[in-house]
Amino acid sequence: MRAAPGLGGFFVDDQAAIRSGVTRDGFGYLGEPVTRGFRGIRDPSPAVVIVIVTSDGQVATGDCVAVQYTGVGGREEIFSPLEVATYLNEEIAPRILGSRLTSFRDLAARCDEWRWGESPLPSAISYGLTQAFLHAVALAQRRTMAEVIVEEFATGVELSPVALFAQSGDERYLSVDRMILKRVEVLPHGLINSPDKVGPRGVDFVEYVSWVSRRVRHLSTEAEYRPTLHFDTYGTLGIACGNQLTELASLLSEVGEAAQPFNVQIEHPIDGGTREAQILLMSELRRLLKESTVDVKIVADEWCNTLEDIREFVTAGAVDLVHVKVPDVGGLHHSVEALLYLREQGVGRYFGGSCTETDVSARVSAQVAMACGANQVLAKPGMGVDEGIQIMRNEMTRVMLLTS
Repeated sequence: MRAAPGLGGFFVDDQAAIRSGVTRDGFGYLGEPVTRGFRGIRDPSPAVVIVIVTSDGQVATGDCVAVQYTGVGGREEIFSPLEVATYLNEEIAPRILGSRLTSFRDLAARCDEWRWGESPLPSAISYGLTQAFLHAVALAQRRTMAEVIVEEFATGVELSPVALFAQSGDERYLSVDRMILKRVEVLPHGLINSPDKVGPRGVDFVEYVSWVSRRVRHLSTEAEYRPTLHFDTYGTLGIACGNQLTELASLLSEVGEAAQPFNVQIEHPIDGGTREAQILLMSELRRLLKESTVDVKIVADEWCNTLEDIREFVTAGAVDLVHVKVPDVGGLHHSVEALLYLREQGVGRYFGGSCTETDVSARVSAQVAMACGANQVLAKPGMGVDEGIQIMRNEMTRVMLLTS
């Protein structure tokens, strides 16, 4: 095994600084970062490229990556690619030399045992290593990665393509057209990450939701094309409502009306500042929404990072869907466990990640999502829309060709 610094698919952003209302400067932002580890408010996304050469000369790959808004919402700090690559080459490579490629689960479990100093492995390292382990086992067994997951975890899933969720980035109008023309099943994300995109008491956001709904109906003449509208709001709706839940529930009812005739999902509508506070807020918000005649689904993201977090949110009845954010969960085996747990509990399963990922991690995610029967999977990497859609959709098509 060898590892070296690489490049992620977008940029990492200081969410705390952006949410405070800093000024845009071209593609970047004016001002100083406030989250530890950032050099600027927007930095190139880091990655570490891993290759494993098997005894018969095949090459397996995996990439360590961070998420776009790293260091907030209970997430780990941004990592140093050089430091991680050095650690992998000096500490991990000797330990896996000669390992048998008979079980992905056995290899992945070793990531839970290895240490980063006195701490468990950072999630980015576990994520990259388990991608490479899964690929290596699939190559050795001459099967797809999806088939390996189905068998080893007994998922009981009949492999089929998963609905794609495309993200617009800041091109939240033109990108919607591209998504509609390509018949993306879930759209547009919207990147609603600052107060100026929401407006006073959310009026601008409601208008944007209404515009997306109208645009789908305008560009599509096919009655069977009914995408789900999914918006990631990064807690900004709560800010617009003074973090008052009754006001927020009223705003979300307006959002539901504006989205008609399409179903709507709102990701991270309010931020509680801690996991415990987030669970309480989301639970109460869901209770208030149930009293409304409009069906708006709530999606957990920030503060719901690990398998333990996911269980806490679900037990409290705080979510309709969970964004299983793969780089935050860490090892892929834990993401699989999370997806299967959510299915067992009857909770929606959004297998996501980040625009900061790579083509390698995206293709692995597509196969894992299929193997676990996720409800939707993020089209990644990058914010260009078209690239992520084709990488993910084509990978799922390849799996179907090889397994049908």
